[in-house]
Amino acid sequence: MSMDEDDQEPNLWFHDTINSDFVQMHRIRNVMYSGKTQFQSVAIVDSCHFGTCLILDGKLQSSQRDEFIYHEALVHPAMVLHDAPRTVLIAGGGEGATLREVLAHRSVTKVVMVDIDEEAVNLCRHFLSQWHQHSFEDSRVQLLFTDARQYLANSEQVFDVIIIDLTDPIEEGPSYLLYTREFYRMVKNALARDGVMSLQAGSCSYGEAGTFSAVINTVRSVFAKVWPYQCHIPSFGGTWGFGLASDRTGALCLSAEQVDGRLPTRIQSATRFYDGISHQGMFALPLYLREKVDGNTRIICDQSPLSMK
Repeated sequence: MSMDEDDQEPNLWFHDTINSDFVQMHRIRNVMYSGKTQFQSVAIVDSCHFGTCLILDGKLQSSQRDEFIYHEALVHPAMVLHDAPRTVLIAGGGEGATLREVLAHRSVTKVVMVDIDEEAVNLCRHFLSQWHQHSFEDSRVQLLFTDARQYLANSEQVFDVIIIDLTDPIEEGPSYLLYTREFYRMVKNALARDGVMSLQAGSCSYGEAGTFSAVINTVRSVFAKVWPYQCHIPSFGGTWGFGLASDRTGALCLSAEQVDGRLPTRIQSATRFYDGISHQGMFALPLYLREKVDGNTRIICDQSPLSMK
């Protein structure tokens, strides 16, 4: 960030580095919070175009104006796909918006949210009320501050849906070993027989899908059925990748009409992004991206984890 104090208005910019050759700049009005927790750096800023933004380890995580796109895309395909999701595990999701979308489903009776960074979650609870909408106080929620791998290793709880909403695997960061085959095996073991996993899997922008394709290929080494999908998130500067995984057959057979038929009976509040047409569109990957995913042979493992600088 840089500040020109001679201007009448602050000339403050956040530089979101996509890669060494591509930087997206966001002009911001002021910095609401900036500091470091035990696990990562945290900044919460008021941007001129996207409103309040959460930045972790120098990477924009979500913005006030379009966070609903990301969170609806991450949560609802898996939740609508399951016949009646009652128990849900969220790994990560510190803003509380993933939790918000899960709790909107009437069938849900228990949500376990596991996030390693208690200080970051508390900052989100304080500054990002529009995101979580006080979901942390819901009686159905069990909020745990621990490592997701450690939780899965020690828990015997079985879930209908598991949603992986983690930060990027920055080297030695809090999510460093949560993109490996070993971790996805632990997730699979914690799913009910007809359970569904949903995860965010990185950028799908042209020339930027290496992480996405490697994550999808790794998940495919664990689950019988895996469906990659994407959607455009303006504040991220392009399309973002997700994945659904399950061992049950025919899991992605919902038509647009079936999705639209389920939503009113399943969800208490209206969606702003996700519906039947959006569902179909997200899974219709362009040819170059299908080729990238199908051509990736890398399996991410503990001995050779994925690392972003």
